[in-house]
Amino acid sequence: MLNVTDENFESEVLQSDIPVIVDFFAEWCGPCKMMGPIFEEVGAKYEGKVKFVKLNVDEAKETAMKYGVMSIPTVITYKAGEVVETLVGLQDEDTLAEKAEQLLK
Repeated sequence: MLNVTDENFESEVLQSDIPVIVDFFAEWCGPCKMMGPIFEEVGAKYEGKVKFVKLNVDEAKETAMKYGVMSIPTVITYKAGEVVETLVGLQDEDTLAEKAEQLLK
């Protein structure tokens, strides 16, 4: 699972050839810890089709602020460098898979 930072966000997310789903999280966040394994599991199913990456808001404050992340976990989907959708709060496997499928249409 790739962790993106302020430094590589543009190249890994905005310039990606495939859609990207970003999990904005923090190590101390309980719901983030609960969603982590689910996010990684769904990400593995879409490997090569949709890129799943994580961004630690404590380490990449600039990017988190730029995208208005106020609560975590926040999941933001991107296609062709543009924000498609923002989801705030703990997301389940079905929701993450559904968002990935929507990005592939």
